[in-house]
Amino acid sequence: MTRPQGTIAPILTPFEDGGRIARDLWIGHAKWVLGQGAHFLSPFGTTGEALSLSLDERTQALEWLIEAGISPSRLMPGTGVTALPETVELSAHAVGLGCAGVMVLPSFFYTAVGDDGQKRYYSELIERIANPAMKMILYHIPQNSGVAVSPGLTALLSETFPDTVVAYKDSAGDWNNTAAVIAAAPKVAVFPSSEAQLTKGLAHGAAGCISATVNLNAAAIRSLYDRTLAGEDVAEADAAIKAFRKIIQDAGLIPAMKAVLAVRSGDRRWLNLRAPHENATLESGEKLLAALGPSADHIGRS
Repeated sequence: MTRPQGTIAPILTPFEDGGRIARDLWIGHAKWVLGQGAHFLSPFGTTGEALSLSLDERTQALEWLIEAGISPSRLMPGTGVTALPETVELSAHAVGLGCAGVMVLPSFFYTAVGDDGQKRYYSELIERIANPAMKMILYHIPQNSGVAVSPGLTALLSETFPDTVVAYKDSAGDWNNTAAVIAAAPKVAVFPSSEAQLTKGLAHGAAGCISATVNLNAAAIRSLYDRTLAGEDVAEADAAIKAFRKIIQDAGLIPAMKAVLAVRSGDRRWLNLRAPHENATLESGEKLLAALGPSADHIGRS
């Protein structure tokens, strides 16, 4: 894989009541999402509460997925943290396991370093790992990180490391930025904010979507992707997935999805979130399922 495409789920991380990752739910959910049609999984994204997990937890949980029979060629874990040595550790581990890619945040907190500082960060990461098998997805989510991955920086990294910097995840929700990245770095696979921009993105050269709600609605989103590429009339399907997304997004993506899964699975462990998030509730899950109606009938079913 040199340029990823398709529908990608930044999967939720379930927790036991005591706080550790719930291995059985983690593996079961990952397999269900893939079975519903997602092309890839991206463990340890924002949706997976990655920055509330330790490095050891992340490396172990990634190994659990592979031990359970999920091919590493279907995995694109998030590996970016503020400290370069830790990002190197997580990225090298994922590459060593054979993962399809690593999704890397810029080094956040030091918000004044600009593109030059971030270029140094990404460049040193690639040079320290020194493995041609590594494929990197740049992760732009400035509303959380406080640091942008600009179109200019993306173009520069693509030109400098054309075989490594292959994709860009735009979680800012600003189509103008997405379009600017597509124009500035034509060799990079660009993924707009969510499935709400999937059809528009595909029409303008984007590669698909990396979206939180693929956790719950993978089959419909995959169908929309396939049908759009086939040139079919997808207006009705597009409207339906946008409506689904809005209901979940308005309720708060992570607790909303966990609440829905807790109700449908009957497993209350899905209600657990790591601090600083508050836990989800069964009541909110019931309300969301009522709002989603028949569009949620598939959730919790193999």
